Amino acid sequence: MKYILVLIISLFCLQSSYSQIHEFGVFLGGSNLIGDVGEPSFINPNQFAIGGIYKWNKSSRHSWRVSGIMTELQISEDEPTKTKTVGELSAGLEFNFFEFDLHHSGAQSTPYIYTGLSVLNHTNEELKKKWALALPMILGYKFRLNRSFNIGAEVGARFSFSDDLDGSDELGNLNNNDWYVFTGLTLTYTFGRNPCYCTN
Repeated sequence: MKYILVLIISLFCLQSSYSQIHEFGVFLGGSNLIGDVGEPSFINPNQFAIGGIYKWNKSSRHSWRVSGIMTELQISEDEPTKTKTVGELSAGLEFNFFEFDLHHSGAQSTPYIYTGLSVLNHTNEELKKKWALALPMILGYKFRLNRSFNIGAEVGARFSFSDDLDGSDELGNLNNNDWYVFTGLTLTYTFGRNPCYCTN
């Protein structure tokens, strides 16, 4: 019975050690808007985007993720200077297709997907701040550079519950909401010890 108890406690410690690794880093890339007005291409980054990202890796296969990104969405292809400042805060779950063990420093890589819920702050034609919800759908691929750093490349489309990101809420197809896309790189730093909440 004693050995079974030790085995159970050891397994609990092992699971705990895989659940407390954190990542914090940056997102650098570009953005583009898909609306009733302007460029219809799905992936066409035409404005700089920058942000921060945090991940709480609950296992080698999934992480809770929070990010914040700022950009200027280009509204019209014919008028490149016609943009609007937007800020996005997103939270959700990132899933790795393959094992991505942050406790080992060897070479690792995996494709991943992310989804959750985003809140978007933007301005309308009267320069009044507005809020909108969006559903992010991100596909990426990340690499383990060493024991401390990871790098990834991702494309993320967001379906917004708004039709006025492009300023055309009274024009165009009122049944089609706007989309926006972030394309870029992530660089994160891994920190946090491997805790074991066990007694000797």
